[in-house]
Amino acid sequence: MRPIRLILAAGTAVILIGASGAPALAFWLNAGDQGAVTPEPEYGAATVRRSPAYRASTIASRKPDASSAPAAADLPPKASGPLHIIISLDRQQLTLYSNGEPIAHSRVSTGTRSHPTPTGVFSIIQKSRWHRSNIYGDAPMFYMQRITWSGVALHQGVVPNQPASHGCIRLPEAFARQLWATTKMGARVIIARGPVAPVAIAHPKLFVPKRDPAVSQALKAAEEAWTFARLASKGPIVGVAMSDLPAVGAPDPAAPPPAARVLKPGPVSVFISRKEGRLYVRKGFEPVFDMAVEIERPNEPLGTHVFTAMGQKDDATMRWTVVSMSQAAKSPVSAADALDRIGIPQEARDEISGLLTPGASLIISDQGLGAETGKGTDFIVLTR
Repeated sequence: MRPIRLILAAGTAVILIGASGAPALAFWLNAGDQGAVTPEPEYGAATVRRSPAYRASTIASRKPDASSAPAAADLPPKASGPLHIIISLDRQQLTLYSNGEPIAHSRVSTGTRSHPTPTGVFSIIQKSRWHRSNIYGDAPMFYMQRITWSGVALHQGVVPNQPASHGCIRLPEAFARQLWATTKMGARVIIARGPVAPVAIAHPKLFVPKRDPAVSQALKAAEEAWTFARLASKGPIVGVAMSDLPAVGAPDPAAPPPAARVLKPGPVSVFISRKEGRLYVRKGFEPVFDMAVEIERPNEPLGTHVFTAMGQKDDATMRWTVVSMSQAAKSPVSAADALDRIGIPQEARDEISGLLTPGASLIISDQGLGAETGKGTDFIVLTR
């Protein structure tokens, strides 16, 4: 098999994902509205029908006055490390984990039996601070954080201590605002029936950082060039002279041939499907490569496990956590047992290890690569 060649380079603007935390919860931040991808139909919240005058007054009353914003010294410490947003449907509860530790809880209201909230592995793929539904009578869905393009999102709404939405995850107003200010695009969201949580794990088959210093420098320079090109495409860059910008259009004698794979910035994500017997890799919300993997006893379940690289240890290895969604099953397969049964080709291990950074993830599941995974998403794995 031909070697897979991967580089980071200047390219067109795409969503820039990040799994690490931002300012921690409960915190009256005056963050501005983040850029949103073109809205898709919203299917996820009960209709709230009000007159145009009522809606206008509601928006005016809810948008904070900039003069009342707190001083920077009043903001709490920032969340550290990758975030996990974990939602238990049975408990109607959301727990936010930072660096593997719980830092906040909130009650939620999810979908009813006739409009259930899907379970599985998701990530935040769009954020819109003052979002309104384009199919539910302009209903307010403020502090919206989308997790599927088919219409499931976390957003502010009525939370009556029971399932009540059309599939979305409704949050109390104060918590919705705080969570929206804390997360970044690509933050991991896991929805399960019962309570699940990240736990530390060490296993010889988990990826270990492996990068030549010269390659690291080249990748960093290419990523910086991509970032400058993206900023420059939106207009002048204040405080930066054009002479200081990387020459993104100039040929580089040391650059690989055009056939080399161009990668976007962001943590690498890996998905291994027992159903399809394949390994898939995405980066920057775009596919990179896929190949067959060997799975021992392929007719037996593996469960669904989400491994996350939390940070590099003193010995240069990576610290990992795992969320096992099958831990509520009668005969669950442990995360370690699932890893034991999978044979990843060395070629793929080398390429993935060379791209490994905190926030990288490995998902193992019995499910296949569903239709929800597509343009502008990380891997979306539906377990129901």
